[in-house]
Order: sequence, then structure tokens, then C-alpha cells
Amino acid sequence: MKRYKRTSFTVEAVRYEPDKGLEDGFSLWSDVITDGWIVTDGLVKLTDKEGRIICPFIKNRRGVIFIREGDYIVYEESGERHCCGGDKFADRYHETDE
Repeated sequence: MKRYKRTSFTVEAVRYEPDKGLEDGFSLWSDVITDGWIVTDGLVKLTDKEGRIICPFIKNRRGVIFIREGDYIVYEESGERHCCGGDKFADRYHETDE
């Protein structure tokens, strides 16, 4: 098997905060746990105006990505967005003056 090193490139990123418009939408918590296709540990859970618990997500070419506590939303130059856990962000990305 061959080994590969990740290519360096500059991205913009922001730590997720509710009410900043960073997400593409929300799913009901009850739907997330009922569908059961993801691990729900650490998902951001908010309460909407009707008192329902909802989970924010972003969409990219891989599909719907639910946002977890401490995640950063990473914006690549290509326009692609993805989530990076706060625990991995500092190891993968370093602030630059570019």
C-alpha cells in the first residue's frame, strides 16, 4: 500500500455558534435518533420556537453533516465546506496572515 501526505492549502474557518447562520438547515432530534444512521454523541441540540429539539447541519458533496459541539466549519477555496472537530482542528490547521 502506498503512503500519502495531505496537501497544504489555505482555508477559512469559524467555530460553530448558533444564530450565526452557519448551518444549511436543521433536523428534528427525534428524526435523527429514529433514522439511526449516525452516532449522536456530542451533536449540537437547540430548541426551536415550538419547543422542539433540533440539530443543525451543513450540506456538501458527501451529503448532510450534522454539527457536533466544538466543531469548526471549514470553508475551502473551492467553495466546499465541512466540519472539523475542535479536538483535531489545532493539529490540522494553523493560523496564517494570508
